[in-house]
Amino acid sequence: MKTKPAELQNTTRRIEKDPKPNDPELGPLKLLPGKWANVPNLQGRGWNMIALPFVAPPPQGVPFPLNYRLLVNQYNEELEFTLVDKAVPNRGVRLSPGTPANTDQFLVTLDYQQSIKQIAADDFPKSGLAGPAGAAIHHEPGLWLHMTNGMTDSLNIARLASIPHGDSVLALGQSSEHPGRPSIPDINGLPIGVDQDLKNPYLAPYKHFNDNLFQGLFNPISPNDLLEEANKGIEIERTTVLDVDSTHPTGGVVNIPFIVRQANATVMKSTFWIQELKEKDKDGKPKLRLQYSQLVMLDFFPRVDGLPPSCCPGLIQWPHVSINTLEKVC
Repeated sequence: MKTKPAELQNTTRRIEKDPKPNDPELGPLKLLPGKWANVPNLQGRGWNMIALPFVAPPPQGVPFPLNYRLLVNQYNEELEFTLVDKAVPNRGVRLSPGTPANTDQFLVTLDYQQSIKQIAADDFPKSGLAGPAGAAIHHEPGLWLHMTNGMTDSLNIARLASIPHGDSVLALGQSSEHPGRPSIPDINGLPIGVDQDLKNPYLAPYKHFNDNLFQGLFNPISPNDLLEEANKGIEIERTTVLDVDSTHPTGGVVNIPFIVRQANATVMKSTFWIQELKEKDKDGKPKLRLQYSQLVMLDFFPRVDGLPPSCCPGLIQWPHVSINTLEKVC
């Protein structure tokens, strides 16, 4: 069921610090304000996988040197929503006869800060670059937007993200809500443009972690399995879904020149599942959890699947996957 757009009683723009949860003017974003974290009760539920350009000697059983390594991380995260900007006006006119001339759009935006520190990391082939426990591996300031009116193709939400590596993202999408637990789709973690049979020597890093699950849990072939596992035994009464995709028209990813040349980020898709639990907090309100699955496609190296360029032009697309299960802590 689609969420209803927020109704702004006041269309004067205003910025509010420390936004309050359940503010109806936030629409589908109303449960986000505050801090979400893995600590103390959901430690180590964050997982990351990324393929990176790297020249390595042939691993055992591989007849040629590899030109990439597969890095996997287990992490803890803090995701904080700190400020709301209401009734952000986009001015417009419609000159068709018999319609109102002024067609202003009003947005509600929610600032966020994401910070991630790894608990453990490993890569294959071994590079010596995976980093120690406690290392900061991600920082991201951004905005969630809710379009209260003037929507196009039912797109009522957007996510703006800026990544210190030199990437900026605009992803657009839709929100929905439904009773019960979320339906979490499978994700294929294997690169596109490669023969995906794990017997293919070029996929030796993926086979390594498929045969030797990272931390005994994470499988790069089907990473979202851990989100499903985290929901076992949890009574979820209602789920709000925020689903955004940079491939929608007018969305996209832009990067600094080095990124474009070496490992170009071209697509970002993410789904957030905000869960209201049957279990209550100290105030008698439903406890809140947040799960997400994010997929970023990195394009580098010519395709090696044997298909002709006329059929499938371009480079190999490498899935960069991040998943986590957090809880509302304040």
